[in-house]
Amino acid sequence: MTQTKLTLFTRENLLELTSLRNGEIKLGERVHLIQNPLDWEKELTQNDSRYVLVGIPEDIGVKANFGRTGAAAAWEKFIGTFLNIQHNRFNKGYWVTVLGHLNFTAEIEEAKHLNPSVKSDRKRLFELVQLIDKEVSHLIAKIVKANKIPIVIGGGHNNAYGNIKGTALAKGKAINAINFDAHTDFRPLEGRHSGNGFSYAFEEGFLKNYFIFGLHENYTSKGIFSAIKLHSDRVKYNTYEQINIRKEKSFTNELLNARKHVDGTFYGIEIDLDAIPQVASSALTPTGFSAEKTRQFLHCFAESPHVAYLHICEGAPDLDYPTNNHVVGKLIAYLVSDFMKSNSNRSK
Repeated sequence: MTQTKLTLFTRENLLELTSLRNGEIKLGERVHLIQNPLDWEKELTQNDSRYVLVGIPEDIGVKANFGRTGAAAAWEKFIGTFLNIQHNRFNKGYWVTVLGHLNFTAEIEEAKHLNPSVKSDRKRLFELVQLIDKEVSHLIAKIVKANKIPIVIGGGHNNAYGNIKGTALAKGKAINAINFDAHTDFRPLEGRHSGNGFSYAFEEGFLKNYFIFGLHENYTSKGIFSAIKLHSDRVKYNTYEQINIRKEKSFTNELLNARKHVDGTFYGIEIDLDAIPQVASSALTPTGFSAEKTRQFLHCFAESPHVAYLHICEGAPDLDYPTNNHVVGKLIAYLVSDFMKSNSNRSK
């Protein structure tokens, strides 16, 4: 069975992006690719990879949330960097299948002509995001049913909904999520966009326990804090200011507290790149946890046998200086390799 929006990653794509060099082996020379497009699900079940890389190059959910577009370019910048990581004793190319990306070119083209400030246009943007939700949840469910861990490169944070729903459907029960983010994305159910993926998944019964790590106090409304308080047994958070500014809480202890909240069952790891200072994203921040702290966070949560997926989103290389627009892809590649190393070496 094929999936209409799925564009499989081919050997031609691989050869075009992998820079071969004498005396070296790149991940691109060892990763799995799908050989039979007509029966990719069966092939995925049978190959010995543990992780499946999927791109969602879109930023319609960001636009519907009045954000700056540009996140659609992250997958392309990431995959070119990732394939050229060294295959060595720390990184193994055969750990991963590069599946491909969901192609929303037509929807992105339509969204270009829509203005979120116009009520009817914003309604149409919501509808386009719902279409994306359907495709994402369908694909993630198939990957999880094949007993693999999806590594999803966005795109906007609206895709958290599809990741959570698809995983929950495949597992047959609600899952938990840990979100490394400056924002809760737990906003009102006003129509789908990048700011309410978790609230929709929570409301519809796909998300059980939710933890927001490093929330920025200046950008979280009183209403959202009230909504969280209403569900304080299931939705918990800490703030960046509590940990890094006022030093009321320690980073290490908070990692343990957050993990205790989500690690009782399967959980997804969500990383929004707008939490890291000066990383080109739809909501670029001048302050936040460093890339090193992000990598330490990921190492901690990747170690668990309960990890169901990883989602890295909101990186927007097109919003960076032209001479720097590879940096976002390079950061994502570091995070993905950190995740695979920690998860592969976890205690059984």
